[in-house]
Amino acid sequence: MEANGMEPNPEREYIRRHHKHELVENQCSSTLVKHIKAPVHIVWSLVRRFDQPQKYKPFISRCVVKGNMEIGTVREVDVKSGLPATRSTERLELLDDNEHILSIRIVGGDHRLKNYSSIISLHPETIEGGRIGTLVIESFVVDVPEGNTKDETCYFVEALIKCNLKSLADISERLAIQDRTESMNRV
Repeated sequence: MEANGMEPNPEREYIRRHHKHELVENQCSSTLVKHIKAPVHIVWSLVRRFDQPQKYKPFISRCVVKGNMEIGTVREVDVKSGLPATRSTERLELLDDNEHILSIRIVGGDHRLKNYSSIISLHPETIEGGRIGTLVIESFVVDVPEGNTKDETCYFVEALIKCNLKSLADISERLAIQDRTESMNRV
């Protein structure tokens, strides 16, 4: 129990610790949470690939990295048709393999996501049946484009992130089933 008499909330604590964004006027921010039925190492194997976001992000068709996968490395991503953009230039801000945290900043592109920054963190959790799963938390901050409201901007970005997180869950859970099946076949 916490001092306020409530049960501790690990989600809230992870967000407080890892998802700090400095908001300025005319920006919006949000935090999304996804529970995935796969262990952290499987989910992280997809998320940490700054050089291959298309492995789970359905709106990215291609990625070219300039650098050695260090902080400051830049990637050029091509966006699939149907979105109001064709390319985005993104910089790696943080890649922590111990804490399972990835942060990126958009530094260019032909879209309206100016001063966009996101943090995604992964945390082990126990899911139904006592199996190990992953709590994924993704937060962002972005400028509100002229002619749009904060609500419209947040809704648009949240919709993209929700699609990415659903795809991440689907692929990770499929990999986890394959992993368990292969483990049983080796026995």
